[in-house]
Amino acid sequence: MITTFSPLELGLLAVAALGAGVINTVVGSGSLIVFPTLLALGLPPVPANMANTVGLAIGNVGGVVGYRRELRGQWRPLVPLVVLTIIGAVLGALALLALPAEVFRLVAPVLIVVGCALVAVQPMMNRLARQPRTGGLWPRWLRLPLIFGTGVYGGYFGAAQGVLIVGILELTTGEDLQRVNAMKNVLQTIAGVVATIIFLFSGPLPWVAIATIAVGSLAGSGLGAMIGRRLPGWLLRGLIIVIGAIAVVALLIG
Repeated sequence: MITTFSPLELGLLAVAALGAGVINTVVGSGSLIVFPTLLALGLPPVPANMANTVGLAIGNVGGVVGYRRELRGQWRPLVPLVVLTIIGAVLGALALLALPAEVFRLVAPVLIVVGCALVAVQPMMNRLARQPRTGGLWPRWLRLPLIFGTGVYGGYFGAAQGVLIVGILELTTGEDLQRVNAMKNVLQTIAGVVATIIFLFSGPLPWVAIATIAVGSLAGSGLGAMIGRRLPGWLLRGLIIVIGAIAVVALLIG
């Protein structure tokens, strides 16, 4: 495993992590920025995924703090979602460690394509969820198994997990987008923390890369909480889709 990086490489990783922190807080798919960067710097897919998960889990805490006002009055409905996310993330992280690395190499491009597609269609999902109605577009009970599924996804890979969570919560609750985004920040952070704890017992990790991602994404998450509502969504979505496509190509030819 490559664990040494030049100052220039660490600088590029820090910039990617800063952008990912902003995007994770606002949209929820910052992994699609950092993961391709780690691949480009020479890390194999599975260690790159682990470093990505651990580093961004630390940075995501800033998004939770930044959206703490929108979390008021939401902790009771969040508790069962948190429990399901924890269970799912444990299963996902264990699957990543138990399955051969070649499985992840084959599955990761598919997951990235799915993540990019979700980023692209999220505005349409938001519009559907905001149609005048009582509650969300989908039955509320669907929220529980679907959030469990996002926990598994987050523990295994995590790219665009936040987009999945936002879509599910909007379609099953009818809540305001900013309140949904606050809940998303909590759930994706918890999934990352759970996976991090499991990865800590799996063997050596690229800590220099993880520390760089953590610092950059923590700064980015704070920035995202401050300016996220002013950023053009089309620009963020376009950037994510382009970088996701680059990641797919890198995995297929790597």
